[in-house]
Amino acid sequence: MNVRYIDTHCHLQFPDYAHDRNEIIERMREEQIAAIVVGVDAESSKEAVALAEKHEHLFAAVGIHPNHAGQEPFDEKLFRELAAHPKVVALGECGLDFFHMERNDGTMHAQKELLQKHIALAAALDKPLIAHVRSKKESRDAYQELISILQEAKTTYPKLRGDIHFFAGNIAEAEEFFKLDFTVSFTAVITFAREYDKIIQAVPLRNILSETDAPYIAPASRRGERNDPLAVIDVVSKIAEIRGEDTEKVRQTLLANAKRVFALPHIEK
Repeated sequence: MNVRYIDTHCHLQFPDYAHDRNEIIERMREEQIAAIVVGVDAESSKEAVALAEKHEHLFAAVGIHPNHAGQEPFDEKLFRELAAHPKVVALGECGLDFFHMERNDGTMHAQKELLQKHIALAAALDKPLIAHVRSKKESRDAYQELISILQEAKTTYPKLRGDIHFFAGNIAEAEEFFKLDFTVSFTAVITFAREYDKIIQAVPLRNILSETDAPYIAPASRRGERNDPLAVIDVVSKIAEIRGEDTEKVRQTLLANAKRVFALPHIEK
């Protein structure tokens, strides 16, 4: 399978694509774009695996989004079975989302417990994590909590690794994640928001992945519309522009990064 770009985080199984999912997937194949379809609960994880099974250029990640903590139990047997599928390349998305909660909210504890279950299963299956992290406004709380949790987890699971999806942290936080064998990924938000420029310029290219988080956050050329994995081309191009580097070099490096992090098979550049 010849692939030029990899969208490391999208949700093609969502109802947003009910009317044209097959057409988008075919366009991705024509443009040589692979993607990881990411689950946010049990049902969407099953759907992600089904899509990956059907299409050579799609892979899957299975897990429960932190915003579902306390609403859906983590069925370890189910997720272990799903994650055993050869097209499942990661556990997640999982993590911490404190954006809408107060410090004393019991949901925070539920999110941490849920994250620990993903960490344990990822370690048991030797697969990377896709981590979602979102702090409260004007705060770094979720990022600092996640770093602490991963630091402790690495003492028990030294091979633990993964990617910080839709990274919105600072350079110091990125460096802490790199020490823990995690990369950071950027979406098409970078095509219109300039607050990501400094971090993209500062961190080693080897530690960056490209993603879309589709159907969310369409690139500047399609602001306000539904997004799709084809926008990963815009993301890669913008990363190269921000860094002042050759677009082809950046494309090849980001492709190699995704192959390394997720151990993606049968992908040529």
